[in-house]
Amino acid sequence: MSNKFQSNISNWYRRLSGKLLDTVATPHLLGDIPKGLQSLPAKLEPLVITPQTESGESTPPAVIGHERAICYVFFEHSMSNALLVDGEARRQNLPAPLNPMVSHRLNEETAILYIKNTDEGNPFRTPTDVQPPRLLRLMDAVAQFPDLDVELVPITILWGRAPDKEDSLFKLLFADSWATPSLLKQSANIIVHGRQAFVQFHDPLPLRSLVADIRKQGPSDANEIAKRIMQQLRDYLTRQREIVLGPDLSDRRNMVDDLMSTQSIQEAIQREMTRSNKTSIEVHHEAHGYLDEIASDYSYSAVRFLERSLTWLWTQLYDGVEVHHFQSVRNIADEYELIYTPSHRSHIDYLLLSYVIYKRGMMIPYIAAGDNLNIPGVGPLLRRGGAFFIRRTFKGNPLYVSVFKEYLHSILTRNNPIEYFIEGGRSRTGRLLPPKTGMLAMTIHSHMRGAGKPIAFIPTYIGYERLMEGATYVGEMSGKPKESESVWGLLQAARKIERIFGKVHVSFGEPVFLDQVLKAHNADNIQLLSNDDPMPREAKLAVDTVAENIMQNINRAAVLNPVSLLSVVLLATPKHALDEEVCIKQLDTYRSLAEAVPYDERIEITTFSGRDIIAYGLKLKLIKRVKHLLGDMIAIEDGQGVLLTYFRNNILHLFILPSLIASLVQHNGRISREEIGSVIQTLYPFLQAELFLKWRKEMLDEVIDQQLAALIAAELVLDDGSNTVYSPPPNSEAYNQLGVLAAPVQQSLERYFMTLTLLSQQGSGRITAKQVEDLSHLLGQRLSVLYEFNSPEFFDKALFRSFVAALSELKYVTIDDQGLIHFDHRLINMAEDSRLVLNADTLNALQHMTNVSEEEIQSAIAALAKKKERKPKAK
Repeated sequence: MSNKFQSNISNWYRRLSGKLLDTVATPHLLGDIPKGLQSLPAKLEPLVITPQTESGESTPPAVIGHERAICYVFFEHSMSNALLVDGEARRQNLPAPLNPMVSHRLNEETAILYIKNTDEGNPFRTPTDVQPPRLLRLMDAVAQFPDLDVELVPITILWGRAPDKEDSLFKLLFADSWATPSLLKQSANIIVHGRQAFVQFHDPLPLRSLVADIRKQGPSDANEIAKRIMQQLRDYLTRQREIVLGPDLSDRRNMVDDLMSTQSIQEAIQREMTRSNKTSIEVHHEAHGYLDEIASDYSYSAVRFLERSLTWLWTQLYDGVEVHHFQSVRNIADEYELIYTPSHRSHIDYLLLSYVIYKRGMMIPYIAAGDNLNIPGVGPLLRRGGAFFIRRTFKGNPLYVSVFKEYLHSILTRNNPIEYFIEGGRSRTGRLLPPKTGMLAMTIHSHMRGAGKPIAFIPTYIGYERLMEGATYVGEMSGKPKESESVWGLLQAARKIERIFGKVHVSFGEPVFLDQVLKAHNADNIQLLSNDDPMPREAKLAVDTVAENIMQNINRAAVLNPVSLLSVVLLATPKHALDEEVCIKQLDTYRSLAEAVPYDERIEITTFSGRDIIAYGLKLKLIKRVKHLLGDMIAIEDGQGVLLTYFRNNILHLFILPSLIASLVQHNGRISREEIGSVIQTLYPFLQAELFLKWRKEMLDEVIDQQLAALIAAELVLDDGSNTVYSPPPNSEAYNQLGVLAAPVQQSLERYFMTLTLLSQQGSGRITAKQVEDLSHLLGQRLSVLYEFNSPEFFDKALFRSFVAALSELKYVTIDDQGLIHFDHRLINMAEDSRLVLNADTLNALQHMTNVSEEEIQSAIAALAKKKERKPKAK
């Protein structure tokens, strides 16, 4: 009777304490509830005691069915922690930690195991330094009952998320870091950080498996096995806490002083003194100034301010921020140094990715930001939010190079996550830009010096449905110079906050593991001793491979949202308009093709129907409905056509192969599968270089067969059963749909043919690669105006540069020391084969445009040079 009375008093005290804690502490759940905990059986066996809440409702007990028992693992003994997790578990309909583990096999007062406490029967009692008896009892029960498995669920509990550095001494005392909390600290935690308490439930660890794995290593004594299990749990939770809190942070001033004393920077100072004839004091002052210019000044208070501000901002700007595949990042965060390498669409990217990571309970990365953002009012806040600043060019400044490389090495050595934009700058066309490998090379160089954990690059796709910089991008895509960043420019952008910009999608791609790439290039055993050691050839090849894999994996994580799908359909029509019912069918066809042959398993495809997509586009004012007695039409809203090419280009790679197949079938009427394969094999390397397509060339035959099968199933392509395919009858609905599908690839093919024709007409060895790039750019602008090609990509020199580079890599051309391009009949033959994919009118227009004389070339080049001299440099 006394035991029952004591139990009732204990339950009453626990409920009262929990209620009081709920009034001052609001736990935030980090991450998702593990599937192993979500899949609780609806019915429990009669032998299991099911406790009641004060309202009389049942809560799941800690013993689940007759085969599983859940025991929560806490890092340290704490009354407030026990109550906090107990309340959150009940809210999530999970077994409550403070419920007893009672059945015919178990008899434990609570379902808690403390790593730093042995008397788990009373979570409010002072810990002692002996092995946990509860763990020994659970191990004994598992050994006695083969049908019982106890699963240990590690729990991370944080009061505040400041690393071991904070501006306020009071908060430094009580923000959660790495110490076991005293009663005073627990009380202060509740008062100071009650609204910033965080709880994370980790994946269950089967006790039976843990014991078996340790026995395989030799130990058979129960105490020794328990000791090793506790050490594994301690290490696991320590790593998980570091994922959220990050490593200890040094004071910025001390960090700068420490870096100044490193051998690498001291040697760089000596070299600079010799090179520039400056005094030691002058060069030291210069190096110290570089570090002040570069270094981050991470502040938890600034991060909290940014979190609250950005939560408000996203609510004002967007209908939501959707995050995909983040769990794949969390799964490797404890074992790898994470380098986030997102696509770069907008200045919002800097803030968005850090916000997403922080809200999901992980340490925000240090961000490599261009020094163009280090402007008054913005730079200091970004710096305190984790940004470190980098100049756009290092040329002619070896001291700056050494200082920056040593700073980067210090971050990697401390295992801080890092973020940088591998494209270098924002894409103005919506396509991924060719990678800039400077930061990547310095990262790999640092790793070869022996920095910290193995590295995993996290390619990340960021997709918008509208852009704050949209109007600026339209101007730049039309040939206007890029605008420099300024406070005034940001204030102008802020005026748009009342507008709605749809949703934002952040999708995390498949990680690129550096060690695997280094091993593939026989560079895994290379060790560099200092900051200035040159990169071996094998390492340079590894840099290029990592860059290529990152770009491909960004595209593999693309999101096919309603706006991009609407863009790819309407821009494929001559007047950028379609009958509404036809538009609905075309949208549904595109979506069905994307689902039938997914580009990659990480691709996210909108669930909207064609009709829903049109309604969504009207809401965002991207399209308009044109009323007509014979049926309404859907057209692109005035002034939005060029901008919609941006969103089409985000996902162009998803449809480029079906578009090329559709183009071949429609243009030729009837064509054999072998001819389709032959043309695609020829064109694919150029499309791959332009769009960072994932397929290796030897995979193409299978992919082509899959795409053809999907087109035949959709009745857009017909099969005669004798290895030949043909188009539907002209003027049929299917034929028109095939034409819309064929359009997206046309602009790439037109650019290729224009460049090939320009080379053919000028002749081998008579024009340089730079001249081809500039002239193609100018001809594209002219073509867009005269023939209404409406292709902003013709203004993007990077695409022409990429095509010439691909021609060189495939040995169609060679470039001599003077930059002159040499070629033979193979390039001319490839230009002539364009008749298989381009119609006669397009070919004639392109041939006419590229027929320029030597005098016209020299005049155009001189005009470009003069324009560059007059134009101020934009950052």
